[in-house]
Amino acid sequence: MLEIAPTDRRGRLEFNKLRKKLRRNTGRAIGDFNMIEPGDRVMVCLSGGKDSYTLLDMLLALKAAAPIEFELIAVNLDQKQPGFPAHVLPDYLESLGVPYHIIERDTYSVVKRVVPEDKTMCGLCSRLRRGTLYGFAEANGIDKIALGHHRDDIIETLFLNMFYNGTLKAMPPWLRSDDGKNVVIRPLAYCSESDIERYAAIRGFPIIPCNLCGSQSNLKRQATKEMLREWQARFPGRIENIFRSIANVKPSQLADRDLYPFSGDRQGENAWLLNETADADRTP
Repeated sequence: MLEIAPTDRRGRLEFNKLRKKLRRNTGRAIGDFNMIEPGDRVMVCLSGGKDSYTLLDMLLALKAAAPIEFELIAVNLDQKQPGFPAHVLPDYLESLGVPYHIIERDTYSVVKRVVPEDKTMCGLCSRLRRGTLYGFAEANGIDKIALGHHRDDIIETLFLNMFYNGTLKAMPPWLRSDDGKNVVIRPLAYCSESDIERYAAIRGFPIIPCNLCGSQSNLKRQATKEMLREWQARFPGRIENIFRSIANVKPSQLADRDLYPFSGDRQGENAWLLNETADADRTP
């Protein structure tokens, strides 16, 4: 595997410490959620961003040391964005000797045609991208689809769903698709974005910027990211506690009646309240 690291002693020590931390957190997430099993064919989705490059690096390192056999296949979706440097990822992956496949789909034109200029493009773009990747995985016998979402992505999604959708949900580290045909894993679920940023900068990954959603201003996710960064700066450790809360849910302390039987066998005794409330709502 291609290695780029600082040449000075202190820089090497810091880099090795950071790399070990990321590998440890990645390995812990894989173990906690049983993400990779013997014989799995794992599709590593590469966008050309810092997260997916780091994901591939971590999985390659863990594969070399793992006591089980599994296969990694790098896959990039070329969405035909103008100016996209199509040679960058193939050149990089060939330098590593990693099996890869480039899927060419002009989702860019679809998104630009359908979404008004003043609206967020990310929703439609991600749905089109996800559908294409799911289809490729199903057609090629892929057991797991590995995405580069990290701890901060998961927390941001939690707040976005609370603020704008009225739901308490985030991104699970392990997810079976709605149709049951694909399993999505997020091995970087325990890794912080700041660690990934530092690692990617030191490794000198050939980053490919997104000229679609990345060019939009006033994105809700970006605003949420800035809010969380401000919290972390003012109250160190807050992000860690928020993430721990996602894995430490107390259903009886929330208010979802489908999730927890608050009234038990007395629920039927209070049915008259629902009827009376409904009657009051109908009263002019």
